[in-house]
Amino acid sequence: MKFVFKKINAILLVIAILTTIVGYIIMGSGDKTISPVLLIIAYVILFPASILIGLKNKSKE
Repeated sequence: MKFVFKKINAILLVIAILTTIVGYIIMGSGDKTISPVLLIIAYVILFPASILIGLKNKSKE
């Protein structure tokens, strides 16, 4: 099995990690409205996108 993890996957993964960290920092500061939105974006959109884009590119080849 070939491991497909390209530059766009790495960029999305780093953005997801940074968004998660920022979300938890904001949550720790006491704001309970923005932090859940950031965490949902990171966990539901960015992390899966960083994985699925590689699978989509692999299926085209």
